[in-house]
Amino acid sequence: MNDVRDNEPTNTQRRRFMGFAAALTAAAPLGLLGIGKAMASTMALPSSPSSSPASASIALPGGKGLRNIRQVKAGLLDVGYAELGPSNGRVAILLHGWPYDIHAFEEVAPALAASGYRVIVPYLRGYGSTRFLSPDTMRNGQQSVVAVDIIALMDALNIDKAVIAGFDWGARTANILAALWPQRCEALVSVSGYLIGNQKAGAAPLPPQAELSWWYQFYFATERGRLGYEKNRREFARLIWHTASPKWAFDDATFDRSAAAFDNPDHVAVVVHNYRWRLGIVEGESKYDELEAKLATTPGIGVPTITLEGDANGAPHPEPAAYAGRFTGKYAHRTITGGIGHNLPQEAPKAFVDAVKDVTAL
Repeated sequence: MNDVRDNEPTNTQRRRFMGFAAALTAAAPLGLLGIGKAMASTMALPSSPSSSPASASIALPGGKGLRNIRQVKAGLLDVGYAELGPSNGRVAILLHGWPYDIHAFEEVAPALAASGYRVIVPYLRGYGSTRFLSPDTMRNGQQSVVAVDIIALMDALNIDKAVIAGFDWGARTANILAALWPQRCEALVSVSGYLIGNQKAGAAPLPPQAELSWWYQFYFATERGRLGYEKNRREFARLIWHTASPKWAFDDATFDRSAAAFDNPDHVAVVVHNYRWRLGIVEGESKYDELEAKLATTPGIGVPTITLEGDANGAPHPEPAAYAGRFTGKYAHRTITGGIGHNLPQEAPKAFVDAVKDVTAL
């Protein structure tokens, strides 16, 4: 039996989630294609060390939000996650990005649960109550390892297949799952489309205006940047929220619910490693080399997919026409209007919910 633990009682929060869902319902009227399915279905995961006792979870803020946080040992991590909806429902796994957290889905998750989905919303490594099981594990942020974490979580929760949906880091992770383990991904919802990268591509210079939009990546490449982020996590995140979603009028309470996740003791190390790895100035772990080599071929994605983009996304993102050909199965793209920025599931929850529900019927 898997060691799944509740951090808090569930009934009060479940009723609150259903209320959120009712309110939401009332308001509504890039290169070489294809890792073959056979290859992906036999993709081996790097081995994990034996687990040490789980660490205590951090306190979460009160008020609105996802507070029914459970913990389960999965692979290298003790993963914190919210679970909503019937245990026998179609599974949807919702993946957040940086600098965001599970509260990006605080309206999406209960709405899907009310529609019969079993919804899993995990804190990625370095966020919230997710902890490394061993102090000796590298605080690695390279792209493939986050996907391996989600496969391990699915195994720990006895989930064979799920609709995988995400934005930012979460969209990239969802892309990787769909490309390398299509038998585990029933369908894909990806904000900003195809985001699988590689270090060779990351080393190529961009035009000056495009480089400017990645300023924080270059900042994190320096020791000053690491120290600055360590000292100013909240201020940094708030700046990114404003620039990435210039028309989103979020309030302090909304920001504070997510900002608590950045107090994770491994947060800075994982984030900084992620961006340094992208630039090729630090190494990943050799046990993930096979996965990264396959991702470097820019594999096609054959599972049913809906990509989403906000009409006011201020973060770096590709144009839909640039990646449409990467999706080789049933596919649709939706541009969401109304001043919607980078954090699309929190800014336009109904559009995100609709995509998750529609993608399996393409």
